[in-house]
Amino acid sequence: MKKKFPDLDSKPSFSNIENEILDFWNKNNIFQKSLDKNYDSEYVFYDGPPFANGLPHYGHLLTGFVKDIIPRFHTMLGNKVDRRFGWDCHGLPAEMESEKEIGVSGRAEIIKFGVENFNDHCKQSVMKYTQEWEKSVYRQARWVDFKNDYKTMDISYMESVIWAFKELWKKGLIYEKDRVMPYSWKAETPISNFETRLDDSYRERTDPAVTVKVKIKDYDIESSILIWTTTPWTLPSNLAIAVNEDLDYLILTKDGENLIIGEFALDKYSEELDGFKVIKKIKGKEIVGLSYVPIFPYFKDEKNAFKILSGEFVNTEEGTGIVHMAPGFGEDDQIICEQNGISSICPVDLKGRFTSEVKDYEGVLVFDSNKEIIRRLKSNDILIKHENYKHNYPHSWRTDEPLIYRTLNSWYVEVSKFKDKMVENNQDINWIPGHIKDGSFGNWLEGARDWSISRNRFWGTPIPVWKSTDPKYPRVDVYGSIDEIEKDFGVRPKNLHRPYIDELTRVNPDDPTGKSKMVRVEEVFDCWFESGSMPFAQVHYPFENKEWFESHFPADFIVEYIAQTRGWFYTLMVLSTALFDKPPFLNAIGHGVVIDENGSKLSKRLNNYPAPDEVWNKFGADALRWFLVSSPILRGQNLVMDRDGSGIDASLRQVIVPLWNSVYFFTLYCNIEDYSPSIINDSKLPIDKYILSKTHKASKDVKEALSNYDITGACNIISEFIETLNNWYIRRSRNRFWDKTTNKNARDAYDTLYTVLNILLKFSAPLIPLISEKLYMNLNNGDSVHLEDWPDVEKLILDKELISNMDKVRKIVSSALSIRKKNKIRVRQPLNELKINIDRNEWIENYIELIKEEVNVKEIIIDEKKGDIGPEELKINPRMLGPRIGSKVQDCIKLAKLGEWKKVEEKIIVGDIQLMDGEYELESKVADDDSTQIVAGENIIVTLDLKLDEKLIKEGISRDVIRMIQNLRREKGLDVSDLIDISINAEEIITDSVKENYSFICSQVLANNISLSNKIKDVSEKIAGYKININF
Repeated sequence: MKKKFPDLDSKPSFSNIENEILDFWNKNNIFQKSLDKNYDSEYVFYDGPPFANGLPHYGHLLTGFVKDIIPRFHTMLGNKVDRRFGWDCHGLPAEMESEKEIGVSGRAEIIKFGVENFNDHCKQSVMKYTQEWEKSVYRQARWVDFKNDYKTMDISYMESVIWAFKELWKKGLIYEKDRVMPYSWKAETPISNFETRLDDSYRERTDPAVTVKVKIKDYDIESSILIWTTTPWTLPSNLAIAVNEDLDYLILTKDGENLIIGEFALDKYSEELDGFKVIKKIKGKEIVGLSYVPIFPYFKDEKNAFKILSGEFVNTEEGTGIVHMAPGFGEDDQIICEQNGISSICPVDLKGRFTSEVKDYEGVLVFDSNKEIIRRLKSNDILIKHENYKHNYPHSWRTDEPLIYRTLNSWYVEVSKFKDKMVENNQDINWIPGHIKDGSFGNWLEGARDWSISRNRFWGTPIPVWKSTDPKYPRVDVYGSIDEIEKDFGVRPKNLHRPYIDELTRVNPDDPTGKSKMVRVEEVFDCWFESGSMPFAQVHYPFENKEWFESHFPADFIVEYIAQTRGWFYTLMVLSTALFDKPPFLNAIGHGVVIDENGSKLSKRLNNYPAPDEVWNKFGADALRWFLVSSPILRGQNLVMDRDGSGIDASLRQVIVPLWNSVYFFTLYCNIEDYSPSIINDSKLPIDKYILSKTHKASKDVKEALSNYDITGACNIISEFIETLNNWYIRRSRNRFWDKTTNKNARDAYDTLYTVLNILLKFSAPLIPLISEKLYMNLNNGDSVHLEDWPDVEKLILDKELISNMDKVRKIVSSALSIRKKNKIRVRQPLNELKINIDRNEWIENYIELIKEEVNVKEIIIDEKKGDIGPEELKINPRMLGPRIGSKVQDCIKLAKLGEWKKVEEKIIVGDIQLMDGEYELESKVADDDSTQIVAGENIIVTLDLKLDEKLIKEGISRDVIRMIQNLRREKGLDVSDLIDISINAEEIITDSVKENYSFICSQVLANNISLSNKIKDVSEKIAGYKININF
């Protein structure tokens, strides 16, 4: 006979099940069907392009899970959600990988190799990991459209990028200038100022710091001034000195030598200036305008140089209060010097080596020159102090080498012109977590600086600017489309990359001699400009899909890790504001970072994380998904993952296995009874009404959480609901499922659970997509849950008073069981009495028998009298807190037990760790009474009578016997309906206990007969410390 529901494995391989579902989706085109079912409304999601030449890591997996959850949810709400995958193909990562593969290094070698050859290799190399990406995305159960993907190297995408540049040019937001900027000498390219804020680019480094005396000319008191710098290699390029006009400076003297230093710094030089006496205090303005003797002779004839200038940026935080200025290597230096007619000189080449202008150090990498320069300062008797200075210094986020700051010609977007509008647009964005809006992102926008968008590289979209080769006949042409290029050059380019685009030249129309030409500038775009163009460039706007884009912009949702407030989030905002005067997206999640137990980022080199393939095979994708998205990482905090993946295992055991078990239990007994359950909206028994009402509420609460992009909150709701379903409803209704369905009580139980499971599997589907699919298919003739709408629970009962009362009952039970645990009295051991002190107690009378059964007491006494309330106790939940903070959880537990914690504005803080919801419980107890406890969050006190007599002890033993027999039934693989004959050999107290409770035991374990003996075998087990052997 065909069973009502397909059998489920009681101990499944979730990995195998997931692969089975993935295959089902693929063969039945379920993703496409989910897209096709909704047409009336659309939800716009931007899938940020990863670098195509890198492998996916846990950061990508986390972001990918979120990128899957929100679109699945909105699909169930009736929206069409396109999920088009994109690839970031250009830029330094692709070029550096190609350099390694080809065996070249630097611009000169690339040019020698051939730009065409190099870019052809980049094009092939950049997509080499696409199969690994597709495999990883597929295995994590993330639905995306790979077939209709976009690539930033596609000519259609590149044309939209140059259109954007032309639009900015027309708005007067583009300029070209020599400016000091971060520069990677290893990669031979400038770096945007925001890139130095990515991926912890600032890291601790020790550099030499020197204090040098510089002789002043034409001052009333013949003196030298003390300058301080942590970049001795910039001293050969020194052209000015800055002081703060309003700061106090001291003139010191000793043996006829006079020195000037900031008053605040004197104590720091007590050893070096020992014996010097203060002869005068002056303000900085007194020495502004004075000249001084150059430290090095290389630029001694430079016009207007070697003067003391006024600089408001000079402060008392470090150094001497007197700043050495090399305008070719410092942004503030360049600004102040330009204001005073001093040119910027940069005697350093693209490889970070001194040029012939500094002949003594020509060809030396600037960092390597420090020792020789310091030696020279000492030999010239102008070195006052040499020390090691530990500080945070910017490094290249790609080469890991320390950056330098140097002047370089670059094209800029004048962000400072419209940054106020960006700040205004930011207020229209719903940020998760909320502090990002006016915190990291808002602050960054307020301090936004002009953005260098050009790179001296090869593989990228070309800056679409052509210039005259003759400065006598200046002309600049900017192109914003292929049509415009074709019109002027008579050729329609099929490839916008170098060198093909560079080959397009024409006679300068403004040159009457006809000799000069229009030639493209060499630079290509910063790849961040390209990724910031993604919203419109992915659809080739404005050349195609104009109406579609304008009706689908801004996006509804975007997600990346929180550092992208300095990266992709930022560049999207810049271009969106400049081009469209709108924010680029309306809702954004900025998540934290996955780290190891020591607080280090996950690293292949450190081997400090489980490989994704291991996780898929051992735990499955749903367990990893749950582990990541249920944690505080989606609220901007970091998440600890250990090498063994214990947190993932906890997600499996605490959520996915109980979910599976609930459906397994239902189908097992429903098949035995051959019962066809029905979807219902109400039931007669309070416990059915309760779980149906809880289902109604949970469905709406999860919907509200996901609508507010609170994925972690949705997980908490589902987790608590699954616990309620298994450990309260199913456990308490078990006898009804064992009954025959000829009994209405049993039928109601089946119908209730069937209804609840169907709704639960729908609202958990976005968060547990694979296992929910398997279980839903099992209950619904193979139908996919992902083609269903969000559950409509309006007709389902919602008895709020019942929920409130039953939840209070469960809290009462939990508090009573907590008293048992503290006093080491097992739950199977009956007790005489539970006293409940409670106000307005009429409602509780309906739950007396239930509480007695749960707490295992003979009598309940209701009393309105209150005892004295004692202090709150903090209970740490290690399974929730552990995954976030790793081994530190043990320290938190110890501190909590010692009472070393505090509540600050309703926030719980232990040591230096702030606890999140679900990571702790607050319990109150009546002072000095371990038999009494205050029910958490309620004005209720429970007191348990802990005294035991012989009768209670024997009844407790009989319950232990029942548990042992039930365990043996499972071990022997008996069917739940099999009757058995049992033989018990045990100590006398056990056999006496069985005799006194004989009928009860038989009914509980389905025994025909129990034979008793006191002949105990050598090998035996123990119950309550007494020996026993059981056979059947």
